[in-house]
Amino acid sequence: MSGKYFDDLSVGNTFESGGITLTEGAIIDFALTHDPQPFHVNKVAATESIFGGLIASGFQTIALTFRLFRDTGVLNGTNLGGHGMDEVRWLAPVFPGDTLHTRVAVEMLTPSRSKPDRGTVRFRYRTYNQNDVEVLSLTMDHVMARRK
Repeated sequence: MSGKYFDDLSVGNTFESGGITLTEGAIIDFALTHDPQPFHVNKVAATESIFGGLIASGFQTIALTFRLFRDTGVLNGTNLGGHGMDEVRWLAPVFPGDTLHTRVAVEMLTPSRSKPDRGTVRFRYRTYNQNDVEVLSLTMDHVMARRK
């Protein structure tokens, strides 16, 4: 499946992903390598934390959010990289058994002035759990290929 080119997109376009369910093991495995805080790796310590139980690392939530969007096919073969991420907000904890999905909207389109074969797309990512509680919000700028 071919992705969307810069020229195919309009401000307001929205894309919905499928879902992914986080297991306790996946949360602990990620955290042991990337974010080994007690509330991510130790069930006993996590129950005594402000979260009342084990939660996923926010960085794992970001990584899964990007993966879910990538899996929609929008970026296939047309995403040339990224400029950065802004406005990252972890809005609610993600627990084992939560199923995440993401909605991604085009917020801004900026054609490159120096490289006519590309442009920058600002996407607003919003990630929700199975109860439609928003757990993450961020913006990410993608460099996207233009149609030839």
